[in-house]
Amino acid sequence: MFILEDKNSIANHFLAELRNETLQNDRLKFRRNLERLGEVMAYEVSKAFDFSEIVISSPLGKKKSNLILEQPILIAILRAALPFYQGFLNFFDQADSGFIGAFRKEEQVGDPKVEVEYLYQATPDINNKTLILIDPMLATGKSIVKTIENLLLIGNPKEIHIVSVIAAPEGIEFLKASIKQPYQLWICSLDECLNDQSYIIPGLGDAGDLCFGNKI
Repeated sequence: MFILEDKNSIANHFLAELRNETLQNDRLKFRRNLERLGEVMAYEVSKAFDFSEIVISSPLGKKKSNLILEQPILIAILRAALPFYQGFLNFFDQADSGFIGAFRKEEQVGDPKVEVEYLYQATPDINNKTLILIDPMLATGKSIVKTIENLLLIGNPKEIHIVSVIAAPEGIEFLKASIKQPYQLWICSLDECLNDQSYIIPGLGDAGDLCFGNKI
């Protein structure tokens, strides 16, 4: 598991601003910080990819360079993932994308046995492809697990990378217990725990609401 916060960097500032309850009133800033963290994590994840040497011709000569052999497929779990996903798309600007509608059942908010609704899936062909699953909050882990289960019904990816901004230990353990397919986990920060409503502590609140407004 890769944890960005394990090494000090400018990304600490983006994380701190996401958590700051005063700065959270600025939705534009909140979304932009998620996007910037998406860019940082795209850079980190890219280091795990296969590269191929090519020769680039400039006006004054030639230079060997190692480029990514194959673009990944970016899979965003709506709706909070959209700004975080945009950061990945800024860097993997030739990548195909898929979108998943998965969210906790509203009538079960407050129930520690929260279940996930899975209502939408639109993806390109994932067979033998590298997938990056993008969801900023890894709380219970059930949205990620449900997403992978449904994706495996339509194809067999070569690699799976799961990327979140903030994760809870309970969610990480649920992934370990539930996902049999090999995967790599990339997070910006590992928090303390889930509360009795299955929200991450200290977390930052509801990322979707902070990005786009309170849902009804």
